[in-house]
Amino acid sequence: MVAEKTAWVTWQGDLPTGKGTIERVGSGSFGPLDVSWPVRTGEEEGLTSPEELIAAAHASCFSMALSNVLAKDGTPPGRLEVKATVTFVPGTGISTSALDVTGKVPGLDEAAFRTAADKAKDDCPVSKALQGNLELSVIARLAA
Repeated sequence: MVAEKTAWVTWQGDLPTGKGTIERVGSGSFGPLDVSWPVRTGEEEGLTSPEELIAAAHASCFSMALSNVLAKDGTPPGRLEVKATVTFVPGTGISTSALDVTGKVPGLDEAAFRTAADKAKDDCPVSKALQGNLELSVIARLAA
């Protein structure tokens, strides 16, 4: 089965002073969300950016992939907390996506958790879409 996902965006004005709106997404789960160039470059806050949306997509995809890897290995997670940080360099573009995960996984040691996280980083569909274009990394630790 093929799944297609959609989003509708409007933009008004030029790049430095214009503003856009992610009007809606096909699922109806969010929108409208305002976007602007100053948000992308860190000069303004309160709106979102394409990089923030990529970070959200990468973190959610990775968390699903890691939960699947762990469950298939017989150690399903109790909880995973994932942060993705996507770096944007004006004039160059997006350069990195860094994942940071803390997990509660009964019966698993730190080394096995890191191995599972590396596998999930490589296997998640968003990582696969980004591979070859960005530097991808993951830091993984078990919760105390």
